[in-house]
Amino acid sequence: MTAPQARTQALHIENVSHRYGRVTALENVSLDIEERELVTLLGPSGCGKTTLLRIIAGFVRPSEGRVILEGRDVTRVPAHRRPVNMVFQRSTLFPHLDVFENVAFGLRIARLPKDEVARRVGEVLALVRLQGFDRRRAHELSGGQMQRVALARALVNRPRVLLLDEPLSALDLKIRLEMEAELRRVHRETGATFVYVTHDQREALALSDRIVVFDQGRIEQVGTPDGIYHAPGSPFAARFVGDANVLPVEIVSVGEGQAVVELVGARRSVRCEEGLGPGPAWLVLRPEVVRLLPESAEGLPGTVIDLAFRGAGYTYRIEVPGLHEPIKAETAAEAGAPVVVGSSVRVGWDSTSCGLLAREDGA
Repeated sequence: MTAPQARTQALHIENVSHRYGRVTALENVSLDIEERELVTLLGPSGCGKTTLLRIIAGFVRPSEGRVILEGRDVTRVPAHRRPVNMVFQRSTLFPHLDVFENVAFGLRIARLPKDEVARRVGEVLALVRLQGFDRRRAHELSGGQMQRVALARALVNRPRVLLLDEPLSALDLKIRLEMEAELRRVHRETGATFVYVTHDQREALALSDRIVVFDQGRIEQVGTPDGIYHAPGSPFAARFVGDANVLPVEIVSVGEGQAVVELVGARRSVRCEEGLGPGPAWLVLRPEVVRLLPESAEGLPGTVIDLAFRGAGYTYRIEVPGLHEPIKAETAAEAGAPVVVGSSVRVGWDSTSCGLLAREDGA
């Protein structure tokens, strides 16, 4: 059996900070990205993820810190001299050029021979599955097709690192799902390094080798999609990636990987990582592990205040006396008829399906 090939570092972000006047967009951000990785910068609007992408591209020079690309310091290298390319939120095709010439534009600027241009454009159009679209204009393309052309135009120059700034956000859901599959395939087939920006946690989970969670100009957590989803490192990461319930509890006792916690007067046993002891904590509870039980069952008493059908199942919000926020729950459609709004229920969960995070006193 052949051993997996070792990866080398494609990109090193070292202590990067950036300010717009008095506003700090990024604060002391450091990050390593390996060759052939697909890394997603995930966070809400204004968290600094697009600023970092533009710093990598060379459109913005950081206030502090360095950008190292394949071992070379490119912090002061202009954008057109960096071996990177960028796909934007909107395709921004040249309306007066057909698909072939839109894709060939960078190669024409580089003065490549005509036969080389034709060969490379043909290869990349086949890669994004647009064979036969060479002579179409932008107004003859769908939104998804235009984004494929934009992707082809970026890839035809064979960048070491491809930067993608929310490229699917302007598309409808069906086309977004199709484009996600295409991006995964193109990434596999090209072997390029992709750095992807989005605020859509579902998209990040579906696409990424690793996710970098941003909040207020800082990195909150870096990890695999599965790792961040099931073991968030902070209340923000838990809420933003997967919309978890983050509930204030008091740890009463700890022993053998389990903790007894007190939540609104009730005591429950919860799985507990090493390093936590008695005191305030956050209980992280994913909506899909929350169970709605009959009033006669054991659990927290609550009232269903909202219900929504989501195709594969139902989502609920349950008001529990003593909690400042409703508890969110998800159930599969095949589980039976939904619990109607206004119903009194008990809320329960398996002690092994949730986790604890440290909480400062007063938080």
